Formats: sequence, structure tokens, C-alpha cells
Amino acid sequence: MAASSSVLIFFFMFLAISSAFPKNKDKYKPCKHLVLFFHDIIYNGKNAANATSAIVAAPQGSNLTILAPNSHFGNIAVFDDPITLDNNLHSKPVGRAQGMYIYDTKNTFTSWLGFSFSLNSTDYQGTINFIGADPIMIKYRDISIVGGTGDFFMHRGVATIDTDSYEGEVYFRLKVDIKFYECW
Repeated sequence: MAASSSVLIFFFMFLAISSAFPKNKDKYKPCKHLVLFFHDIIYNGKNAANATSAIVAAPQGSNLTILAPNSHFGNIAVFDDPITLDNNLHSKPVGRAQGMYIYDTKNTFTSWLGFSFSLNSTDYQGTINFIGADPIMIKYRDISIVGGTGDFFMHRGVATIDTDSYEGEVYFRLKVDIKFYECW
């Protein structure tokens, strides 16, 4: 009886210790990885030739050429921005970032994003779809990748966004570090 109790105790101790140190540490390795940049130039009433985004809705009393004061709460902008492989606005575009952002918080700079990368280059063909909250004041923030088409058919993952550069309230550049965890 004592021997069987010792065996049972040893078995349960082994089970407890082995489950405390999982074997699949690298279980969540990306199956595909990309780093892209997109460049947003918001229409301000004077730059129609270069603008790639525009305010389409604003709080009452605001206009559609200047972002609302403070945290831009209530502004909705749509965009059709060039995507490049490096941080140079004048580099050859590999696609377009198309979608919208909504400034949705009164007391800080936060937006909600819904957009697609439409890629049409020799390396990649297809779309990548993104959606989620963007707490702009945080240096690195994650947004969900919820699907795609073409080379990205049914892909899912996470994109880490970094505001790489900005010039006032007219231009900003986002570095998007894309990690796919489901690749079909």
C-alpha cells in the first residue's frame, strides 16, 4: 500500500512539474512577416493636389478642413494612402492603404481604425484587412489583422503600429510591422 501511494505521489508531482514548463514555447511563431510604411497627408483646405485623406465628418460647429480641437473627438477621416517598403514618401508605392479612422475619445488622442492594404507588387498581390483601437500616444500599439485576399487569403495576425514621423496635423507616417500567425 505504501509503495502504491509513493508511486501515485511521484506521478502527480511529475505531472505538476511537467505542466509548469510547457514544451511548445515557440508555438506562436509568425508564418509570414512584413514591414511596410504608409504615408497620410490630410486635406487642410490648401493641399488638394497632395492630400491622401480627408475629414468627412466633424462635430457640430467644426469644419471639414481642420481637425477638431484638443483630441479631435468626433472627427472621421477616410484615406487612400501610398504604401512603401521604406520610410520615404517618394519611394515607389507597392500598394495603397484605404479605409477610415475615427477619433473616438474626448480626453486623449485615440482613434478607431478600419482599413485594408491593397498590395500590387512583384512580391505580393492581394489585400490585408486591419481593424481595432489605436491609442495614438503609445509608441508601439497592436491592431488585429482579420483576413485578406490573394497572397494573404484567410491570413490572421497582429500588426504593430509605430508613428514613425509626423508634421503637425497634416502629415504622418506609420510603420506597420505585420506578423501573420494563420497562413493558408
